[in-house]
Amino acid sequence: MKFLDQCKITIRSGDGGAGAVSFRREKFIPRGGPDGGDGGRGGDVWVEARDGLNTLIDYRYQQHFRAATGGHGMGRDRHGANGADVVLAVPVGTEILEADRETPIADLDHSDARVLLAAGGNGGFGNAHFKGPVNRTPRRANPGLPGEEKEIWLRLKLIADAGLVGLPNAGKSTFLARVSAATPKIADYPFTTLTPNLGVVDLSGSERFVLADIPGLIEGAAEGAGLGVRFLGHLERCAVLIHLVDATLPDPAGAWRTVRRELEVYGGGLAGKPELVALSKIDALAPEARATQARALTEAVGREPFLASAASGEGMTGLLRAAFDRVREARSPGSRSMSDADWRP
Repeated sequence: MKFLDQCKITIRSGDGGAGAVSFRREKFIPRGGPDGGDGGRGGDVWVEARDGLNTLIDYRYQQHFRAATGGHGMGRDRHGANGADVVLAVPVGTEILEADRETPIADLDHSDARVLLAAGGNGGFGNAHFKGPVNRTPRRANPGLPGEEKEIWLRLKLIADAGLVGLPNAGKSTFLARVSAATPKIADYPFTTLTPNLGVVDLSGSERFVLADIPGLIEGAAEGAGLGVRFLGHLERCAVLIHLVDATLPDPAGAWRTVRRELEVYGGGLAGKPELVALSKIDALAPEARATQARALTEAVGREPFLASAASGEGMTGLLRAAFDRVREARSPGSRSMSDADWRP
């Protein structure tokens, strides 16, 4: 599985180097005094978000990372070298969590974000540090301080402006392939999509947004049915959800309720996000059947759904424009937050 969105790793910063006990010995200088140098600082462990990465697969086969130990001090007042740092490169959108998988440490939501995870131990003082008018020949030096060791979880949440949700075979992958250059797997059986996919929707030169497609949800997904809700975290950063309901289903209102129930059980603020409900695959229905299905869905949702067909392109522009309006509103700080009732197809 090349797409990996969460993993546990163990990190340890470097120990500090020990200080040296040494005395200056040169010809004609019988009492040279202490000249033991200090130990070097241990290396730090950093995590950095980098463009060009979209999975945590690099951490599937290596889960232990340790920074270098600081060099030991030496005579002639020579200090030890600092240990080399370890930098963990992760995709933009990665969350760093404590071992309990709940306590957040950092959220790397932009490129080049850099966070210190574990600081290296300080180097010990050499005996030159302890000389004074009373003790002119100190024979003690400090050992370096140990580094920090901890277990952390890396959890990737894709950076997307809008997200597609719906039951399996609702047409989400076809929708994404129609409106972007993405090439998700498309077939006429459920769970064709096994991992999230991203695509860039380009309405015009300046009107662009990133659209995410995740595997479909089924009833009981919160309890682990199907692929469960493990991929819903990739929608937590979205400004709007596009909920596709298959028009060919006998009960479109029930299909909408099933997905909404799973979103509410999952939490993460998904149930409260703006939602654009669209009746998909309308090209497969006659006008009368299309109107009947739209009425049933309107009664359940409380507002008129969008009518769209990714196969024929019918209704797609209006739906994408409405989605981009929500994205643009989210991108503008201080703008008025509009309710779902303010949006109509």
